[in-house]
Amino acid sequence: MCRSVRPALSRRTLPVSRTRPRREPVMVSSLRPILSLLLGAAFILAGNGLQFTLLPLRGEAEGFSAIALGLLGSAYYVGFVAGCLLGPYLVLRAGHIRAFAAMVSIASAVVLGYTMTVDPVLWSILRAITGFCLAGLYLIIESWLNDSATNQNRGLVMSAYIVVNFATITIGQMLVTLNPVKSFASFALASMLASVAVVPVALTRSAQPAPIALIRFSPKRLYRSAPVGLVGAFMIGVANGAFWSLGPLFATGSGLGVDDAAMFMSTAVIAGALAQWPVGRLSDSFDRRKVLAVLLVGAAFSGIALWLTPLSPTTLAVLAFVFGALTLPGYSLAAAHAYDNTPRGGYVETAAGILLSNGLGSVFGPSLASLLVIRLGPGALFLFTAITQVVLLAFILWRVSVRSPRPSAEKSGFDLSATAPVGGAITPNPLDTLDPLVHVPNTPPAPPRPPASPPSSPSSGTAPAANEDPTETAKGAA
Repeated sequence: MCRSVRPALSRRTLPVSRTRPRREPVMVSSLRPILSLLLGAAFILAGNGLQFTLLPLRGEAEGFSAIALGLLGSAYYVGFVAGCLLGPYLVLRAGHIRAFAAMVSIASAVVLGYTMTVDPVLWSILRAITGFCLAGLYLIIESWLNDSATNQNRGLVMSAYIVVNFATITIGQMLVTLNPVKSFASFALASMLASVAVVPVALTRSAQPAPIALIRFSPKRLYRSAPVGLVGAFMIGVANGAFWSLGPLFATGSGLGVDDAAMFMSTAVIAGALAQWPVGRLSDSFDRRKVLAVLLVGAAFSGIALWLTPLSPTTLAVLAFVFGALTLPGYSLAAAHAYDNTPRGGYVETAAGILLSNGLGSVFGPSLASLLVIRLGPGALFLFTAITQVVLLAFILWRVSVRSPRPSAEKSGFDLSATAPVGGAITPNPLDTLDPLVHVPNTPPAPPRPPASPPSSPSSGTAPAANEDPTETAKGAA
């Protein structure tokens, strides 16, 4: 009796619902698995943004010369380039999570090292270590995101990462206003942000991504296919590296306060972030080299205005916005132009070359700019950026005169997630490991591909397939 009654009671008390289960919005379902990674990235990038503004200001307060501050900025990029080259091997040795924890721990300890001895040589060594760690952390974060994304949501995932990157760096720069420059509190805050970054990543339940791919590239081959892309990335690194390293010194050296210096840097970053996508989409319809040339003209004039114009907080904010909007998207256009002229299967090599060319330019920029600053004053920083941009403009105009532009129909559409200058090395997704220039350790080598068809004329390169998306490729280093 009991056995016959129980099913009946179950059917009466637990009616079967005929409503369909709700589906999560695409954005929620795409971002939920990577929230812990984005949170970890937010903490470490906020701490790094704070250091970008804090260290030049503290160094100036301690009596560091402009040359010493320039070398401090160059040291960071020396470490960053080294991290791009050697970071993949550390990740292969320890795995993503352990390597992330180790680099975050080192980056956190380094911040406290600045407070122990105020010495420009020691600070430069510590700054190089920070650059190395940040390159490794970018590598881990971006390869993890790229591995977690699918072809359907890759653009959304990487766009979310770019938003987090720009936003948290801006927030970090504004944190310098919370405490006096000479206090220990700002360094402690930067160290705390770095330390906390490991928590969400260490506790994540997401599976670690596939092994890091090691990428080989040839600068000569990249120059033959996209000279404006390679040279442009280098010269933009020279100018922007000087700006990132000496920008706060310019604001305070012009008679403004620490709060104004933080606002100046943050405004430029926000303007550059807002300009990335519209400028890139505009370049889809025109020769990207000409769009970049127009930006360089505007950036040079805005730099000269910053050099010559008497500054008030309002004037500084307006000129910072104009300068950032015209200057910071340059890397994206150079990268997009390089992708347009990359043969099928060569995106990974191109991305690695563009990234390292930009990093090498950033090594030279701060030191060279400091030589001009020490002779002509803080405003000469923007005279230096203007000179650099004019030199690149001359090179672009020469290339435009000797090589016709690629038709719009043959371009790979501008994609912010593939060209934004936000990180280190994004390793390729599994489709890209078919490229013979990409080697994933502990896997058999990929069979060689047939050679690409030669260009139809000396004035044009081999175009990538119209349906091939640069977002599926990677910024990598070997």
